[in-house]
Amino acid sequence: MYKLFLFPVLAIAVAFAPTLHAEDPMTINIKRLSLETANRIADAAIKACRKEGVQIAVTVVDRGGHPQVVMRDVLAMDITLPISKQKAHTAMAFNSPLSQMEGSFKGAYAVPKIDGLVISAGGLPINIGGTILGGVGVSGAPSGVTDEKCAQAGIDAVKADLEMEG
Repeated sequence: MYKLFLFPVLAIAVAFAPTLHAEDPMTINIKRLSLETANRIADAAIKACRKEGVQIAVTVVDRGGHPQVVMRDVLAMDITLPISKQKAHTAMAFNSPLSQMEGSFKGAYAVPKIDGLVISAGGLPINIGGTILGGVGVSGAPSGVTDEKCAQAGIDAVKADLEMEG
């Protein structure tokens, strides 16, 4: 009698179980920046700002928004450290250059006050081939335009290599 009851229960369980096809992977591979690549980005950003006569801080965050590399040039003010981190995190989270977001959030479209978000030029997503690898934030220049130019120089220093790696 017990065996007769068990068969319909198993049949129902199998019928409603999520279908897992042989071609559906059970895990996914996520591309991440190596420490060396993140260092190259930060170093190139600092060098670009030095050419402009500016001392800055730069933060490279991973795709989770966690700092991977943080550098502060010798004379950059201490406040540039948290600002560069917030710019990097915000650019990565929104997958958008922060200069394009300035002034976008007003009235009903206001971004809620969330600690760690900064909408100010100088933050760029590191998006290669449609894959977000992280973000880079620069702070310390007299204008966000210069901050962003230096952040872009950091990305440009590794972009071709990352694109070739695919």
